[in-house]
Amino acid sequence: MRQFMLPVVGLTIVLGGCVSLPHQPLQTASDALAVAKLHTIEFSGTGRWFQFGQAPNPGLPWPQFELSRYTADVNYDNASARVQMTRKQTVEPKRLRPIPIEQKQDQYVSGNYAWNLAPPPNTSPTTEAVATAQPLAVEERIAEIWATPQGFLKAAIAHQATSQALNEGANVTFTVDGKYRYIGFINANHQVERIQTWIDNPILGDTLVETTFSDYQDFGGVPFPRHIERTQGGFPVLDLKVTEVKLNPPLALSVPTDIKNFKAPPVKSTELAKGVFYLTGGTHHSVAIEQHDHVVLVEAPLNEERSLAVIAKVKEIIPNKTIRYLLNTHAHFDHSGGLRTFVDAGATIVTQQQNQPYYEQSWSAERTIKPDRLASSNKPANFKTFLDKHVLSDGKRTIEIHSIAGNGHNDAFALVYLPAEKILIEADAYTPTAANVPPPSSPNPYSINLYENIQKRGLDVDKIAALHGPGVVKLDDLRRVIGLSRALN
Repeated sequence: MRQFMLPVVGLTIVLGGCVSLPHQPLQTASDALAVAKLHTIEFSGTGRWFQFGQAPNPGLPWPQFELSRYTADVNYDNASARVQMTRKQTVEPKRLRPIPIEQKQDQYVSGNYAWNLAPPPNTSPTTEAVATAQPLAVEERIAEIWATPQGFLKAAIAHQATSQALNEGANVTFTVDGKYRYIGFINANHQVERIQTWIDNPILGDTLVETTFSDYQDFGGVPFPRHIERTQGGFPVLDLKVTEVKLNPPLALSVPTDIKNFKAPPVKSTELAKGVFYLTGGTHHSVAIEQHDHVVLVEAPLNEERSLAVIAKVKEIIPNKTIRYLLNTHAHFDHSGGLRTFVDAGATIVTQQQNQPYYEQSWSAERTIKPDRLASSNKPANFKTFLDKHVLSDGKRTIEIHSIAGNGHNDAFALVYLPAEKILIEADAYTPTAANVPPPSSPNPYSINLYENIQKRGLDVDKIAALHGPGVVKLDDLRRVIGLSRALN
């Protein structure tokens, strides 16, 4: 009898080829889908992919990309996977976006590690690819392994799932590590038709990921669905038409040493002007502005871990003053994932008016998987919202928050301007690149729009502290990148 090891998020169980299964629906489905003989699988296809957490408006779905290629390689025996995709953003007639270009993604997960393989950010696409740690993606990518039909059944066996008859089929339920719930529906044809699980998200809390399967076909003796649909946070994230399936292909993913040794980069501080500190380190930045008896912080990106690190740095460079206001540029998850930490710390969130109800609704969700500090303190959120412009002043330093009007990136988008220092702070409208990277052949309309907003509002900008990218640049850098003649037309 052949044995294989099945690790599922920290748990390893030895299973034999002739396993005695505790529930008839699970045993029948496992036999029908050839679970015992399948250790790795590769499935490929085309379809649509949607960028989770990047809706251009708080009430809209995640933006859509066309998939000309999608290949997933999964190793069930050691909980690892690789997903390669070639995608191009779908043109939206009423929204001005950059000209769609083909993008290639190469994503990995193995046990507790996740990483991407790509050229470094803000460099030429021809630069040699390097592995970049993606610790925030581990839960999602592991969930995708066990949200395949055979993966679900293997995990159900390992975790002593229970079953309940339902609509000529059965619901099969189990829990991993005491916090990750999986519920799968097995239909009358002994096929896994739907899988639901929940993962943590800093904005949405316990976030439902639901995958449905249809049009099962035989691929070399193993039934597999030809159509896979997945939703996450209430909107589609994948719609895949499977065209090819390979059984038990060799798949040995080695975790790069740099990924194993990865630690979140520390927050670094650079003083841009007296009392204005550029907080960098990693992919997302913030700016701390000292006022007479408090601190104003621009942006709380990523998650609570980053926010706590930023708070510690602010206490170090501006001691004995609390962060009274947190200025939020927009609701994309990578720029708002740390907001709840500042609510717990007592800061008032300053944001565009239409973002407030979205945050309030999202933050009311359950947080049982990974409770944060606000889930424990349950403090009410305080907001100051605006439509076009909001001004904060301590009588000496004025801070202006302006709407970035008409920008295709986001409909509730803001920049921050310090008139005395002539410093503009913004995210995603313009991301400077490394010095040796030539400007794009086609200017980014987000950046053109930013410059137009600067001109229309009469902002006398000297420096731009972008919240992505290698550092602070001059306004002339923006002008050069977009082509001044086009910006003024």
